Amino acid sequence: MRYVFIISSVLLLPLQIAQAAPPPMVVPINNSESVKTDNPCDFWDGINHSSQMLGDLCGVRTLLARYGMTLGIQETSEVLGNVTGGAQRGFDYDGLTQVTLQLDTQHAFNWYGGTFNVSGLQLHGDNLSAENLYSLQTASGIEADRGARLWELWYDQKLLDEDKLDIKIGQQSLDQEFMVSSNALLFVNTMFGWPMVPSADLPGGGPAYPLSDLGVRAQWRTPIDSVKILAGVFNGSPIRNNNAADSQRADRWGTSFPLDGGVLAIAELQYSYPALGAMSYGDESPLAGTYRIGGWYDTEQFADQRYDNTGVSLADSTTGVARLHNGNYSIYGVADQMIMRSSTDPNRNLSTFLRVMGTPENDRNFIDFSANFGFNLTDPLPYRTDDTFGIGMGYARVSNYAVGLAEDNETATGNFAPQGRSETFLEATYQYQLYPWMQLQPDVQYVMNPGGGIVNPSDPTRTIKNEWVVGVRAIIQI
Repeated sequence: MRYVFIISSVLLLPLQIAQAAPPPMVVPINNSESVKTDNPCDFWDGINHSSQMLGDLCGVRTLLARYGMTLGIQETSEVLGNVTGGAQRGFDYDGLTQVTLQLDTQHAFNWYGGTFNVSGLQLHGDNLSAENLYSLQTASGIEADRGARLWELWYDQKLLDEDKLDIKIGQQSLDQEFMVSSNALLFVNTMFGWPMVPSADLPGGGPAYPLSDLGVRAQWRTPIDSVKILAGVFNGSPIRNNNAADSQRADRWGTSFPLDGGVLAIAELQYSYPALGAMSYGDESPLAGTYRIGGWYDTEQFADQRYDNTGVSLADSTTGVARLHNGNYSIYGVADQMIMRSSTDPNRNLSTFLRVMGTPENDRNFIDFSANFGFNLTDPLPYRTDDTFGIGMGYARVSNYAVGLAEDNETATGNFAPQGRSETFLEATYQYQLYPWMQLQPDVQYVMNPGGGIVNPSDPTRTIKNEWVVGVRAIIQI
């Protein structure tokens, strides 16, 4: 029975570590004039002329704007399915409703530089990756446990001359600011948001959608305007019970606010070219780029991926208790660069992105390296200035210790229980601007060596075959 439990844990691990990332949330500009209409309840007028589907919401947005508040509501709905591979084939629907309310203290109280933010999530539908794919790098950035939950709750204050410094304190989701590739956010697969390394290795998958964490973040724009420093200190885990099989169920409503863990420290150096406010050269602006390098360190205790507390492989362990290690860290780099701009169509440009992240701590990490790379073409077709086409890929490498445990399990049980070295996927997507408030996004992904090469639960004598995943996403600003 002990061996069955160990093997089951290895099989289910990809489902527990997958962490998602939603499409960027659009919060309307706090300006009552921008949402006023002759008839604020004329939803048909909003559908045709507003950047939000329901326009002024019968005057609600105008009323909130008078008190310095803005309301953003975004619905993301999608249907995805695997036509080859997986534990089984089929299509699933899943959806996410995000609601964000922000208050500008200058407008509300005549207090300069303050922003209060609260946001919530309502998740609905099924989870294709958990039910069919068993992939490490899950197919959708919105897949999560069903239910409603608080997401972020923070206050941000600008300080110093020209707002050189701002401090944010409260419940925060780190995938909104750290490790971000702006060009990668176009894609549907979750790993173009929060990367694979922290998703797999940090407690609970780290403080990223749909989880968040209490902490303090500082952002300093240096005297060199093109250089910024981002740094933060947060609770070491977004959940109280780091051994929970499902981190989202461990904090079902997003309101546990743990402060009794270790410390998660993160820092990032950003360089942007041209600098904010830089002048153009002649008739052409320079091709814009942003580069980031950073790292994180978590003081929590981390379980060994292969050996127990007596130094014996967990496959042969009599204690069943993994050896514990103090602390864990990773370093990363992100590059976003425009590489071409049309001389005849100023909206058409080609950009690329690259993000790499690794950790040398193989003994306590399931994934020790991950990478994302791709290209975006804006305005790809005549008269489609708001459309974007993208091709990208993701790669995740399983650590030697995790592979070693799978080999030990095969030897100990005599059962087929492999754990491959890596998983790679390719994605092609097209974001079509149907209305100012709605985007449609057909998408196709190809996953090679799903789960890194794990056993197919529907056929324990084979690994899961490569997967073609197809579908369409709709993003609606309500």
